[in-house]
Amino acid sequence: MIRVLVADDQRLVRAGFGSILDGEDDIRVIGEASTGAEALRLTRELGPDVVLMDIRMPEMDGLEATREIVRDDALSTVKVVILTTFDLDDYVYGALRAGASGFMVKDTDPVELIHAVRVAARGDALIAPSVTRRLISEIAGRRERPAPAPQLEMLTEREREVMTLVAAGLSNDEIAEQLVLSPATSKTHVSRIMTKLGARDRAQLVVIAYESGLITPGWLD
Repeated sequence: MIRVLVADDQRLVRAGFGSILDGEDDIRVIGEASTGAEALRLTRELGPDVVLMDIRMPEMDGLEATREIVRDDALSTVKVVILTTFDLDDYVYGALRAGASGFMVKDTDPVELIHAVRVAARGDALIAPSVTRRLISEIAGRRERPAPAPQLEMLTEREREVMTLVAAGLSNDEIAEQLVLSPATSKTHVSRIMTKLGARDRAQLVVIAYESGLITPGWLD
């Protein structure tokens, strides 16, 4: 059973998401929060598998609440999916930098929302190619970019190939198909890359790939 906490300052939005998710046999909404501070408190109290986190909330915004959740070692298994009505580059980048496991806009179809919760719960990719294109361009346009991650030198040539595909938003099965590997081998490569780079999840691999220059503007075109 996937246990979900819904954090949004609009009651109708929370009720809508709850109705959609509770209709699934393998998902249960265990709590609702109307502020970032409440989301953080309930996450610590209830220990959900996935938090659906709005960005714009009173007291503490969703990005700050996400940072606090990620910093808490006791919550290391919690996955945060950012939900917002604003499909803007700064929010995508800020969400991933904060440690979120994914980013979705609120007008997502119910089927996609359910899929996102399941994907996040198993630690798989949530960053679609349409979003990564904007993210790459946004990072490339920054005057000050973080230094390349020296850990990339630890990766084998195959692991670099796999990491570029993770950054492009491909799932383990899609990576396996593209590189002619078994799904199990693809999953093993991703796990080893995360271990070598000290990444909490696949979303962090996406950020590292962009900031290190492993992925550059135009690569996905």
